[in-house]
Amino acid sequence: VQLVESGGGLVQPGGSLRLSCVGSGFTFSANGMSWYRQAPGKEREWVASIGTLSLPINYARSVEGRFTISRDNARNTVWLQMNNLTPADTAVYYCASYQSPRWFWGQGTQVTVSP
Repeated sequence: VQLVESGGGLVQPGGSLRLSCVGSGFTFSANGMSWYRQAPGKEREWVASIGTLSLPINYARSVEGRFTISRDNARNTVWLQMNNLTPADTAVYYCASYQSPRWFWGQGTQVTVSP
């Protein structure tokens, strides 16, 4: 199983970024996918999840209304569109897939929101 994130970077407050995660080594369409993030000095926190056929979709309260998770099973890809970013969104963002009995994680992509 391999998960590879991309799309992070430096953005000003109020800006947008779109993160991508490409999965391989497993049946992507058969697995729900999630995004997590970890800010400096804080524990990793869940951000959003999407089911196998793009339902259900759930968001953490801190990002609801600003972030959108989506997927394309034909491309083995899940995205996280992030709008109206604030400095509190600064973190390493991880793509994740739970395949019993364990979680699989990408290497992470850094998102920095700063003037």
